[in-house]
Amino acid sequence: MALRGKRLSEYKAIGEICGNLIKKSESQKNMTINKNILLRNKTNIAYGISLALLLFCLRWLELRFIIFSHSYEIYIGIIAVLFTALGVWLASKLAKPKVKTVIIEKEIYIGKTENFVPDTSLITELELSKRELEVLALLAKGHSNQEIASQLFVSLSTVKAHNQNIFQKLDVKRRTQAAEKAKRLNLIP
Repeated sequence: MALRGKRLSEYKAIGEICGNLIKKSESQKNMTINKNILLRNKTNIAYGISLALLLFCLRWLELRFIIFSHSYEIYIGIIAVLFTALGVWLASKLAKPKVKTVIIEKEIYIGKTENFVPDTSLITELELSKRELEVLALLAKGHSNQEIASQLFVSLSTVKAHNQNIFQKLDVKRRTQAAEKAKRLNLIP
């Protein structure tokens, strides 16, 4: 039995040695295959490397030619880009409106129409006629000259003449100013 165990261990050792030899031979085969590929394509690889170096040299010379022979144009281009950016920035700053909010407080007369009594002493003092008061009341309601003329059965030029007289007597320049001042002075409701 001991003899059999000894032979088994010898066989195992021989098997390991053979396995190692087979592995080495396979790796050597792979290395030889890789070497064969490199050797077969040696000229292609050499041409590729030489073309890459040549292309690098040409690009370097082209860049050097552009920088040294056209440096004046490059500097002008850089300055033009800088001034364009500066101009755009400055224009945006100058064109931006400076908004200032001003709050104006103004008294607005809101009279009550019920129990309205016009100030007759002021009407006689301003020398406002009855027709001018009618025109002024219609102005205050927002009617146009044509609407006033049709309601009062007078011509358009007559309404315009009354308007001018009212503006002069109340010392105003616009219809809205006339209506506001007449309400504030208690001339119309």
